[in-house]
Amino acid sequence: MFYWFLKFLALGPLLRVVFRPWAEGLDNVPREGGVILACNHLSYSDWLFMPLVLSRRVTFVAKAEYFEGSGVKGWLQKTFFSGSGQVPIDRTSGSAAAGAIKTQLRLLDEGQVCGIFPEGTRSHDGKLYRGRTGVARLALEAGVPVIPVAVIGTDVIAPPGKIFGKRVRPGVRFGEPLDFSRYDGMADDRYILRAITDEIMYEIMGLSGQEYVDLYAQDAKKLANKKVEDRAVAEVIEQIESRGDE
Repeated sequence: MFYWFLKFLALGPLLRVVFRPWAEGLDNVPREGGVILACNHLSYSDWLFMPLVLSRRVTFVAKAEYFEGSGVKGWLQKTFFSGSGQVPIDRTSGSAAAGAIKTQLRLLDEGQVCGIFPEGTRSHDGKLYRGRTGVARLALEAGVPVIPVAVIGTDVIAPPGKIFGKRVRPGVRFGEPLDFSRYDGMADDRYILRAITDEIMYEIMGLSGQEYVDLYAQDAKKLANKKVEDRAVAEVIEQIESRGDE
């Protein structure tokens, strides 16, 4: 109930008035039944604007710690995350990834809509990065279609490292459903999982217009940080050498 309260009576109306988000391809999302929404990830606000334009509830998985706090703060945190369409990862599994898939499989079996960011983390520079194959495994094991989704402009509203940037109209594009039933029974084939994931990312790229980089976003961030550090070290060395020449 709190989810719908936030969406239609509290946070949702405020976001609609202030940002006026637009949407394309809404008819591509089925009105019922389990479905995966595979979305690019530009900003922490993606999980707010993408579900906002849909009439169906979109559920994401989140760290179990968000739901386990004590006292008033813990209750408020749990209430907010639950109400904003997030559920805790099943911690009975051997890893966070396995727990996430187990939780999402249960949701999809119940006919719900699961939102996933295949890149695994936000893009630090607006480019689209290589997808993790968990989305492919989930699609095969659940036997549900995948809708490629592109959020646009959210990185301007909330740029990396900032709470707020500029007020623009964000957009959400929903692509046509992708059916991977031809790969039934092949969820353990890593080559098939990679092929499916790449197909999903290709569709997202077409919807978003982003430049694609065949590198995991986490690795790209590390490389970018290393370049910054190397540049800083080079500048210090240059300063020391210039002083020595004086």
